[in-house]
Amino acid sequence: MTHDDRLFLITGATGKTGTGTVHQLLERGYRVRALVHREDKRSRRLAEAGAEIAVSDLHNLDGMTAAMRGVTGAYLCHPILPGLTEATTCFAQAATDAGVRSVVNMSQISARREAGSKAAQQHWMCERLLDRTNLLTAHLRPTFFAEWLTTWWEKRNGEGYLRLPFGEGRHAPIAAADQSRVIAALLLDPEPHDRAVYSLHGPVEMNHHDIARAISTTLGIPVHYEPISVEEFASAMAERGLHAHLIQHLSNVAVDYQNGVFAGTNDNVERISHHAPLTVEQFVTERTSDFDTSGPNFAPPRQAVPFGSGIHPRPRR
Repeated sequence: MTHDDRLFLITGATGKTGTGTVHQLLERGYRVRALVHREDKRSRRLAEAGAEIAVSDLHNLDGMTAAMRGVTGAYLCHPILPGLTEATTCFAQAATDAGVRSVVNMSQISARREAGSKAAQQHWMCERLLDRTNLLTAHLRPTFFAEWLTTWWEKRNGEGYLRLPFGEGRHAPIAAADQSRVIAALLLDPEPHDRAVYSLHGPVEMNHHDIARAISTTLGIPVHYEPISVEEFASAMAERGLHAHLIQHLSNVAVDYQNGVFAGTNDNVERISHHAPLTVEQFVTERTSDFDTSGPNFAPPRQAVPFGSGIHPRPRR
């Protein structure tokens, strides 16, 4: 049990990286305040694990100011929904007023000034905003999460399908658990990482045919990757009722993916967290039950490819 009395605020505490970070810090004996939108079974589980629960919206300045009181370091994570710039401004002001020392900011690997995705461009601007504060700041730019494979997975007639608009592009899937270890490490030792921008990758770069083979070998069933057009992907998301902001983002990052923006690998995860990242096979083994049924967002096969988004691959900038 540590005698370190620092308090860490984790936003998005019931999300993929937030929950893991809360548990990483609690297991090491640190005090954690988990920011949630509402009290529910997920927040109750965090409270039972030892976290203090703060209920607020990232866009609520008064709520964020209250959540920041006594905090040493904070993790900022906003969903892919409108309002990122406002939320980051609110977060930065509340943290500054409360005397918070450091922040770990969840950005995106596609974040850049000229990004076609509005969300990716906003992430780049929010990085610059935080860099202008007095907070010790580290930015994380992960490639696609390994959890994507469960969200966009289809189980049909005993076989698995990944129907995605990624062509022959490549990336090294990175599990949320590995990112949580990095976030916790940066919160605990922020000084060496001030103003750093870290891309986060899993250990092996693969295309989706490779990924399908890895899943097939692990699950013991046939798994197929079926490349689809960006237009079909966007249409499937719209039919699922996904937010237009998310559809615009994912449609454009699909083009980025084809152009190599998500590719590569490095040792950042192991170097920062002192823990080797999971391979796709290890991730699937740990999450086998998630592959028993289709994920919520899979694109079903269809007779004709819908048209209308006006999004086409373009040269990488």
